Amino acid sequence: MTSHRHEPERSCAVRVDFLVEVALRSRPMAPEDIKALREELSCTARELAAALGLEQEEVLSWERGDLFPTKRLVGKMEELRKRGPGAIPRKKKSAPASPHALLADPTLWQLLRKLIAHPELRAAVVKLAEPYSDPAEPTKDNG
Repeated sequence: MTSHRHEPERSCAVRVDFLVEVALRSRPMAPEDIKALREELSCTARELAAALGLEQEEVLSWERGDLFPTKRLVGKMEELRKRGPGAIPRKKKSAPASPHALLADPTLWQLLRKLIAHPELRAAVVKLAEPYSDPAEPTKDNG
């Protein structure tokens, strides 16, 4: 006598849900999707490209619809989305040069020599500099 095990039937709805999920994961990202991702991550095309190890032009070509990202890159972008804006490496703004660094700049000394040697240049620079505040003079902000 042969015994047959009876396995419960799988719901068709579960199978369809699975297939829809697989299809959504593997579909190419549309240009609007790329733009929406950048907006969500608050990043530029250059920053997204750097996070993916690409050149900026490739991301821009996705946004124009000229090219589409590979499945591997779509997966990377989904990871970035999950991690949020902090996942995007950003260049730190450089601090202004110190006064000592400015004094060590040969271009500054070349400019100073030209100002001393050419009175008409000095007059033009004085006129050009009129609207700018003098950092050595006290203002309402610094005392």
